[in-house]
Amino acid sequence: MWVILALLLAISSGVMSQQDKLNMCMSATHHKEKPGPEGDLYYQCAPWRENACCTANTSTAAHNDSSYLYNFNWNHCGVMSEKCKKHFIQDTCFYECSPHLGPWVQKVDQSWRRERILDVPLCKEDCHTWFEDCKDDFTCKTDWHKGWDWTSGVNKCPADSKCRKWTEVYPTAKSMCEQIWSKSYLYTTHSKTSGRCMQLWFTGENPNKKVAEYYLNNAQQHQSFALTTLLLMACAFLSVMVY
Repeated sequence: MWVILALLLAISSGVMSQQDKLNMCMSATHHKEKPGPEGDLYYQCAPWRENACCTANTSTAAHNDSSYLYNFNWNHCGVMSEKCKKHFIQDTCFYECSPHLGPWVQKVDQSWRRERILDVPLCKEDCHTWFEDCKDDFTCKTDWHKGWDWTSGVNKCPADSKCRKWTEVYPTAKSMCEQIWSKSYLYTTHSKTSGRCMQLWFTGENPNKKVAEYYLNNAQQHQSFALTTLLLMACAFLSVMVY
């Protein structure tokens, strides 16, 4: 009986914890504790103003070449083109502001954050446009999360690297989107109208909440199925013990 009760509690608590992930902020350097309205979000971060995990100051800093956010310098291999840079600004806004990344948040042990995103399914249009707009730029690293020379206080190319054309470092849109931030993103063939992928760029109501709901419901169904199977096995075991 105690086994059955424990499994029932596990099922109910699992459902509750999944629902909490629909509207949450990561535990990271510049994120708010809880999402909420931010009417003064700047420029490319403005789409999140109705419900955001970032503040107005964070949204402004996201547009600077080397802001206080992470002292990250986009111009590490010459001046990054404006058409390329706008995607990194949008990527920063998405990371800092989005309240619907719960299904992909993972615990990490890093000095500057306690949680990160992993394998967020990105819409193919966003990935391909990003790649196309950056393909004539240059970089010296595949994974921008690690391996930089930070001795000057901002990121510089490590001594054993050299600046190469974007398409030499990232042969495809898929390789860029999945590798540049340590698999934060997962390349998909889903379009923005599918409801199965997250959008970096959008206008009007945030479409990513419904996408998060879809993936949470799928995960919840798998979890409930697994726990129900265990419950049936426990019942069968108890019935054998009784008789």
